[in-house]
Parts: sequence; C-alpha cells; structure tokens
Amino acid sequence: MNYDLITILGPTASGKTTFACQLAYVLDAEIISGDSRQVYKSMDIGTGKDLADYTIDGKNIPYHLIDIRNAGDKYNIFEYQHDFHNAYQNIKSRNKIPVLCGGSGLYIESVLKGYSLVDVPENKELRTKYANYSLQELTKILEGYKTLHNKTDVDTAQRAIRAIEIEEYKKSYPLEQNEFPPLNSLVIGVDIDRELRRKKISDRLNTRLKEGMIEEIQGILDKGIAPEDLIYYGLEYKYVTLYITKQLTYTEMYSQLEIAIHQFAKRQMTWFRGMEKRGTHIHWINAEMPAEEKIEKVNLLININE
Repeated sequence: MNYDLITILGPTASGKTTFACQLAYVLDAEIISGDSRQVYKSMDIGTGKDLADYTIDGKNIPYHLIDIRNAGDKYNIFEYQHDFHNAYQNIKSRNKIPVLCGGSGLYIESVLKGYSLVDVPENKELRTKYANYSLQELTKILEGYKTLHNKTDVDTAQRAIRAIEIEEYKKSYPLEQNEFPPLNSLVIGVDIDRELRRKKISDRLNTRLKEGMIEEIQGILDKGIAPEDLIYYGLEYKYVTLYITKQLTYTEMYSQLEIAIHQFAKRQMTWFRGMEKRGTHIHWINAEMPAEEKIEKVNLLININE
C-alpha cells in the first residue's frame, strides 16, 4: 500500500467504528483511536467505545489509544500527537497497516498534517485570576485572542480558561518546529443522512441510558473524581453529572444532552468540511452501504493509488 495509513472519520452515530473494525479484520490491520475521550479508563458507555466491535468471528482487532489515562486527567492534543506516533511506529514496525478511526477532527488533522504543537504548562496566576469569571465573560476574553472556530473551547469555564492559558503562552513563546511529518493517508468519510443521524443519536442516547450510563458516571464520582472534572469532558459527562449533583432534573438533563449531541455532530461535519478546504481529500461513502461494498470501495481506492 502506497499510503502511510488509512483514516476512517465521520460524525457521531455514523457507524465509523464498526466499519473500521470490519476493514481492519479484512486487511489484518490495527486501529488507532482518533477520539479525544476514549483515552480515559472507566468512561466506556458515555464515550461509545463499543469494544465488542473489536472482536469479529472470534478474532480480536488490536486497538491503540483507548483506556490509556485515568478519568479526571486532562489529556491534550500535544500528548495525543506523541501517543499517536508511538502507536503508529509500533504498528508499522510489525508491517501492519494502521487504521486511524474517530470523530475528533482536530486530533485527526493534527497527526495527518503534522501540526506544530507546544506543551503549554499550567499558569496558576492566570487560573486564579479567572476562577470566578462566567463562561460568557471567558468567551469574550478568548475572542480577543482569536476567532473561535472550535466551539468546544468554550463548552465549559475550565476549557475556556485552558484555551486562554494556551493563547497567552503563545504570545510569549514562539511555536516549535514541526516535530512530526505530515502523513499520506487514504481518508474515508462515513456520510450519514442528517435525519438518519438525528434518529440514531436519539436511539443511541436511550440505549446508553438503559445500559447504565448514569450508573457508570456515578461510579466515577464515587471514586473521588470531582464533578467539575467530569463536566470538563462535556456532552454525556457534563449533563449526567449535572443531573447526579441535582443541578438538572432528569427531563432537563435528557433534553439538553440530546440537543448538545446533535449540535456536536453538526460541528464535527463542519470541521471535516473545513479539512477538505484545507487540502485533505476525503472520499465520502454512504453510511447505509453494506459493509462488503464499503470494503470493496476502499480496496479499489488503495489499488488505484498503487
């Protein structure tokens, strides 16, 4: 294969993980997660790890960058870039094909494009200064540094303060030279109809609640993880934690979370379209296409390149 790796991306509930596992099974490949929250242990249902998908016909598909950090940690894109390349080199050293799969567009683009990143240290003075600011006030401060393309920066006050911390650091310290080279990847996007995506998101939310998502998050809190540290992760962990700590009713939690996931999926697609504008060629395939046809199409694209 003339590509360095294969990338499978798509919005939440598009079925990308299932497809990536099926493809890896056929190609005898290994999967590297491109999801910013699946790195955390114990956060299984809410992040949609779907680990059962990694076993096909009794064969376990090897995966990387899942369950590598403890819940409550603050993992960042700089760390991800380094962890990705460790996994990538490990897979390549064994003459296997790496398949990068996920929906965190910034993480995926950072490794495909070889973004120049810095490990920004904690600024305690800045954190103390902004500790009691509202999210609206923090958003305005952050907008003074840059145009907010990535709305997850202002999903919570903690995230907004961290984003300000990074921007303030960049004013004083120039970016390092690119540590990692860009990668030549065959990029496959799983394209799902908007209405079908909305239905799948709602159905999946109900399933996750029935499977024990609230109990999972309660269990993490019971281990001593601070509520604000779970709220930091956003989406399921934010709204269910607010429900558990009695800041939202069940109905409010369900309604606000469902809306937030729909908005998140829309932002994911906006990011992927932005990747295309920035030069990444994404081959879109229909989510409803049978698995065999999807795999056949990927094989055809690989062979065309050869």
